[in-house]
Amino acid sequence: MRVLNLDQVSGSNFAYQHHTLERCLDDMTELGRNTVELWGIAPHLHIPQVDSAHLQKVRKQLLERGLAVSCLTPEQVAYPVNIASGEEWLKDQSLQLFLRAAEVCSELESPLLFLTTGRGYEDQPAEVAWARSVEALQTITQHAAHLGVACVLEPLQRVESNLVTDAGSLRLMLDDVGSSTLGVVVDTVAMAAAGEHIRDYAKAFGEGIRHVHLIDGAPTGHLAWGDGSLDLEEILRELSQLNYSGALTFELFGDGSYALDPRAAVTQCLAAVEAGLAQIPT
Repeated sequence: MRVLNLDQVSGSNFAYQHHTLERCLDDMTELGRNTVELWGIAPHLHIPQVDSAHLQKVRKQLLERGLAVSCLTPEQVAYPVNIASGEEWLKDQSLQLFLRAAEVCSELESPLLFLTTGRGYEDQPAEVAWARSVEALQTITQHAAHLGVACVLEPLQRVESNLVTDAGSLRLMLDDVGSSTLGVVVDTVAMAAAGEHIRDYAKAFGEGIRHVHLIDGAPTGHLAWGDGSLDLEEILRELSQLNYSGALTFELFGDGSYALDPRAAVTQCLAAVEAGLAQIPT
């Protein structure tokens, strides 16, 4: 068994939406992070508006601090972004956003582009939106692969989507998309909301798990560790049993105070993970 280590925890600008990107990157460096997951939020890195000059600025900010990008995660739940939309204009604009995001990944040397399936209308058969999502994901993954970028797909909570919401539906979607460069994201909150565990994902996907959003919940919400009720030690132990070697990111949204003092929330999470790892026998 390969026990996880704290170096696998990637920094991020989650919860830093009301702070400058410079403040975020400084905090991540001072907290000992070597990589960052970049959330594509305005004004830090709004994908529809980002140009070469802005990307050069972000690259410079990263290089000056010795940081690499672990994953690029365009906003795709709260914003009007939906690759499975029944509205042609919205589906097409959403697709273009992700195609551009793949190019941004390439320019920032991010190995991963983070994807979700979108959602269909609740008063229409989900199969119709499923087909639109499959087609879009095929187009995105092909474009990304051409640029040397792999993609990862995350299940959402049922309140966020009516398509992929658990390991079973994720397996079906991966099979339908049929891309060897499309891997799996484990989001511990979505996982808990579906009544699942890391071992269920390990059984279904094994080494196909390439990215983890490691956050507490009750079970929903995106909370700092200790503010929810999820079993961190079990999650860390089962990831270790899987020999997981990818990044772990704290996707902090659940408490409005996190955005006022995000560093404190990240520090709280790092301390909890360090303590949890110490309980895992080597």
